[in-house]
Amino acid sequence: AGIQMGKGAGKGGQKGEEAVLPRLSRPKSLENLKHLGKITYDEVKTHRTPDDAWIIIRNKVYDVSSWNQHPGGSVIFTTAGEDATDVFNAFHAGGSMHYLSEFEIGELDVANSSDALAPSDKQVAFEANYRKLRSQLMVQGMFNASPMWYAYKMLTQVAIWLLGFYLAYAANGRWAMVLGSGVVHALFLQQSGWLCHDILHHQVFKNRKLGHAVGLIWGNLAQGFSISWWVNKHNSHHAVPNLVESKAEAADGDPDIDTMPFLAWSKQMWAQRTETLKLSAVGRFLIRHQALLYFPLLGAARVSWALQGLQYGFPSMPTFGWAVKSAELTGTKNTLFPNGEKAGLIGHYMWYFGTAYSIYSSCPAGSPLTACAQFMCYIFTTNVLCGLFLALVFGLGHNGMAVYHADSRPDFWKLQVTTTRNIIGGSGIPQWFVDWFCGGLQYQVEHHLFPQVPRHNLPKVHKAVVKFCRDEGMEFHEADMVRGTGEVLSHLK
Repeated sequence: AGIQMGKGAGKGGQKGEEAVLPRLSRPKSLENLKHLGKITYDEVKTHRTPDDAWIIIRNKVYDVSSWNQHPGGSVIFTTAGEDATDVFNAFHAGGSMHYLSEFEIGELDVANSSDALAPSDKQVAFEANYRKLRSQLMVQGMFNASPMWYAYKMLTQVAIWLLGFYLAYAANGRWAMVLGSGVVHALFLQQSGWLCHDILHHQVFKNRKLGHAVGLIWGNLAQGFSISWWVNKHNSHHAVPNLVESKAEAADGDPDIDTMPFLAWSKQMWAQRTETLKLSAVGRFLIRHQALLYFPLLGAARVSWALQGLQYGFPSMPTFGWAVKSAELTGTKNTLFPNGEKAGLIGHYMWYFGTAYSIYSSCPAGSPLTACAQFMCYIFTTNVLCGLFLALVFGLGHNGMAVYHADSRPDFWKLQVTTTRNIIGGSGIPQWFVDWFCGGLQYQVEHHLFPQVPRHNLPKVHKAVVKFCRDEGMEFHEADMVRGTGEVLSHLK
């Protein structure tokens, strides 16, 4: 299909041209043909914005400037000016390397790079060791999903939805039934999120197009989130967890901690927006009391995500200020099945408001105020509890852990391990409940290191990761849900 090239097909490309190109290919930049040779780390480091993005993969340099058609979204720009080898390995199928030839502009010149940027021999050996561990896990079958396990998860999700709908349909004005329906459907929304998360990380289906189609069911239809919006945002988070952007025009910050002026996760985040906050009494109040406001903000999270998802699924909608920053910078709003996105979101709100209406209509005649109150109770309960259930797990995964500036990020393994917290049973909360409620993200460290490993294999991978960290002298942090939440609130204070 004919596509419109972005701000030059690579830096120096021709703007406004149209060409018939393969899905994953585009012409090399004419300006960069002169680079076909050796390129130092120092030179790569100067190309770090979406419209001027060079990346390193397996000691070769690629110009991906303004490649807004990248199927994985704007994640490709999170490592602009950096070595993207391990991020590439984490997200791509084995045969993806051959697509890179059209973007290649030279080989990495380590010998002539400055000592401050070139990795030491010790670092090279460390990276080789964790890449070897990844290969061993693949040979052991840790990346292979169990169809029966995921069929079971999908069937239990259907059962949870049916239970919530039955409670609503049979409520007949009884508040306990209304609240029960709201709680059950809040859990359904949360657990659908975990299932869709697995599918869109390509844990379940090797055929990525099929996985994306099934993701529409559990994302758009079941949960009410645009999966294209989610993939774009979540992939960027995975690549750069807890990174503060290097500069405003870059896309190398973690969108999940881009929470100013509501929450500041580091003094650096506060410092970058000091001038803006001087003009905002509300912003200063929110940050000053952020520990107290943390849970109320989590309760509002689902509404924020739903608005962003709607704006992605229906691009003509106004943004209301909720647009994902990376999309604003790059123009990336790729959707594989745009009509499927729209149909899924419409279907979601049909069943969702249909359930709320069944509560309203089942209320005894002569009680219109009670009927309206119960209708709103269902809406409020599902949204607030789902936001809390989702964001509590997200928050435990990363909040209160190390935060880095993008200019001083460590290597892939250290970045993922030091910014991430595993969740264990304890403080009266049994491990089986943690395993179910957190949907695999109780093994957040292992998931971030190997995002394509299916949820049911993470316990085995956990043992290998703990051993590797111990052998390499690295800290590995885990906490139960109560202690971990205390760490988050303490960090915010």
